[in-house]
Amino acid sequence: MMDSQEVKKTYTSKKEVLERVKEIAHSEENPSKEEIDLLKTVFFKLHFAEREAQQKEYLEAGGDPEKYQVVPDEDEEVFKAEMNIIKEKRAKIFLAQEAEKQENLQKKLDIIEKIKNMVTSPEEANKTYQEFKELQQQWRDIKAVPAEKANELWRNYQLYVEQFYDLLKLNSEAREYDFKKNLETKTRLCEAAEKLADEEDVISAFHQLQELHQQYRETGPVAKELREEIWTRFKAASTVINKRHQQHFESLRAKEEENLAKKTALCEQVEAIAKEEKKGASDWEKSTKQIIEIQNEWKTIGFAPQKMNVKIFERFRAACDDFFARKAEFFKNMKERFAENAEKKKALVEKAQALQDSTDWKSTSDKLIALQKEWKTIGMVPKKLGDQLWNDFLAACNKFFEARNEATAGTRNEERANLEAKRSIIAQLKELAENTADNVQEKVQELVEQYQQVGHVPFKEKDKLYKEYHEVLDKLYKELNITTARRRLDNFKNNLRNVAKRGEDALDNERTRLMRRYDQMKQEIQTYENNLGFLNAASKKGSSLIDEMNRKVQKLKDDLQLTYDKIKAIDAQNAAEEAETQKAPIAEAPAQEAPAQEAPAQEAPAQEATPAEE
Repeated sequence: MMDSQEVKKTYTSKKEVLERVKEIAHSEENPSKEEIDLLKTVFFKLHFAEREAQQKEYLEAGGDPEKYQVVPDEDEEVFKAEMNIIKEKRAKIFLAQEAEKQENLQKKLDIIEKIKNMVTSPEEANKTYQEFKELQQQWRDIKAVPAEKANELWRNYQLYVEQFYDLLKLNSEAREYDFKKNLETKTRLCEAAEKLADEEDVISAFHQLQELHQQYRETGPVAKELREEIWTRFKAASTVINKRHQQHFESLRAKEEENLAKKTALCEQVEAIAKEEKKGASDWEKSTKQIIEIQNEWKTIGFAPQKMNVKIFERFRAACDDFFARKAEFFKNMKERFAENAEKKKALVEKAQALQDSTDWKSTSDKLIALQKEWKTIGMVPKKLGDQLWNDFLAACNKFFEARNEATAGTRNEERANLEAKRSIIAQLKELAENTADNVQEKVQELVEQYQQVGHVPFKEKDKLYKEYHEVLDKLYKELNITTARRRLDNFKNNLRNVAKRGEDALDNERTRLMRRYDQMKQEIQTYENNLGFLNAASKKGSSLIDEMNRKVQKLKDDLQLTYDKIKAIDAQNAAEEAETQKAPIAEAPAQEAPAQEAPAQEAPAQEATPAEE
């Protein structure tokens, strides 16, 4: 039987485990299965932890996952070799022990048969008493028998021993002496069993109880009237120890089942991470950190049930290996893609360099622009190589376009003349904005038409000119809209008394109509502003569309403000009439239901957009 303290020994390194394994392999010691299983579990736990640490250190140092190779572990080979020796040694011992148990079984069966033959009459019992005592001693000297035969063997032996004592009449003094000594022995065994209830080590208490049971069985009978009493006492003490032992292992099994559930959950997490779609290297690095955290958590969880402990670890190991295999495959493919992309970009560089000295300005410009568009469709390459290829490609393109610009200087002179013409028109528009005339709208339209007929300007001046032109137009159109709105409001106020004369409800009906119009315009403005949020001014034409929509929004907001002012005017008219009816001083009427919102001015006025420059 294994020492309980040996089972509890804690190993902190593979070296300590190997020393114990070698000690067992090369000695006469026969360790228990529990200790062998513990040594195997601890060794491989330390072994895998060491391997994971080596891999993590390699990857953190910038190593290539694809090229990582597991370093052979000499300790693992030595451990396996020593365990094979122990396995063979235990197999031989087991066979020898089984053979010995069979021999012991036969010896005890022979002893029972001899005692059985002695139990024939009181006279025979007295004559063979000394032989009987020798057979009892032989029985005690014979140890282990096959476990499945032990209980039945002991019951038969006890039966015939008690029958022998019952028949022993003539030598009553010897019989009484034996009964007394046996009672003393069994009482001592009962006390020892009862004392085990205070033993803190449940496992040790259980093993000690087995020894006490073996001694109880080997002790002869007591007086017939005391047999049931002493057995009941010993059985009660045994029940306490057996129950504690059972509860201990039930608790242990529950904890192991809990550990199994936790480890199963970690397996599922790793399996899910391994199957997730990764879009790039950053996703793989993020998942790698998650896997390492899960592996660290795994190490904090105790053993699972023995029959599942190896299986659940193999599942976890397989899931981690699957993840890192997928990661290695990804980076391998990424390198291949980088190589393909680099070859494609090298080909474009060669094509651009072949065209850089061409004087076919139009055709070559189109070809180089096409090459630039194709360049954008090619994926990434390593940064250092990518920068070099881009610089070579850009240099070839710049060489051609600079030569073309020098050759087309005349065209640029025309563009400069167009620039001056457009700036002159913008200056006239600014003058109109500062000095508004009666026919300003017609003059503005005339200048706009002139502007649109002027050709292209230098590309570098295009954006600045576009902005300046539309700013002055927006200012003019805004002033025109405000003047028109003010005039319309004055006319509306002048007509309010005529509207009131139509009937008592005329003003209220007009106010209701204006409120409905007010709500409709608010909805229209919200719709336009929502749509503007989805537009992207990717070009000047796109920007022109946005400008046009902004102007429409501003026109609606100006109309919204005008409607609001009309509602206030109706409210003021109603208040004035009510004050006049009551012959009371007329106070300026507050807005009754007018919306509490001033329409803010926008950057662009409500005017049809002019075509953007190309």
